[in-house]
Amino acid sequence: MAKTLFFDFDGTIADSEEGITNGIKYMIKEMGLHPLQPAQYRDWVGPSLSYSMHKYFPGMDVTRGIKSYQDYYNQQGIFELKLYPGVTRDLQQLKRDGYKLAVASSKPEHMIQRIVKHLDLTDLFAGEFGASPDERTRVTKTDVLAYALQETGANKAESVMIGDRFTDMEGGRNNAVKTLGVTYGFGDRAELQKAGASLIVDTPDEVRSAVGALI
Repeated sequence: MAKTLFFDFDGTIADSEEGITNGIKYMIKEMGLHPLQPAQYRDWVGPSLSYSMHKYFPGMDVTRGIKSYQDYYNQQGIFELKLYPGVTRDLQQLKRDGYKLAVASSKPEHMIQRIVKHLDLTDLFAGEFGASPDERTRVTKTDVLAYALQETGANKAESVMIGDRFTDMEGGRNNAVKTLGVTYGFGDRAELQKAGASLIVDTPDEVRSAVGALI
């Protein structure tokens, strides 16, 4: 059985801050909520929408907020992103090395599949797994990774969850999977260490050697 690498998407494969931030600003305006500080918008990249909504706007109508955000994101924000330099090359090399690659994202699954297709990355992955459409039934990285493990038939002992936020590390730990934190995304080394990352790297080029050390 091939060793399996599960990649987070936002902040790990692509810099999607622009589209996500614009979607949040659209939602806030539509719902009459108070604007956030610039650094606070960045904090929304990675965790589920419902998590961040509860964090920054306690008591808000999450269902309405998700719909408002998706109204913008599905039309425009979904493509307001760019791949990190060297990521495509590194993914191709990992696949040539014999690893099975998959995406495990907190985005709704239909969105992540649409983005991967748009970026012409589909052939690299054995599957793109994400949150349920309502972003409530299957929403945490723990839930998404459990689902991805089941769908791919991956061996937990020979799998790694790779991501840039504490949620990725928690998802891996809660599924008994080793974790690789990356600092070039939206979380810093202190956040990843606190969340219990098995290893941490600073550039996409370091991922290959790090996973080789883990599994």
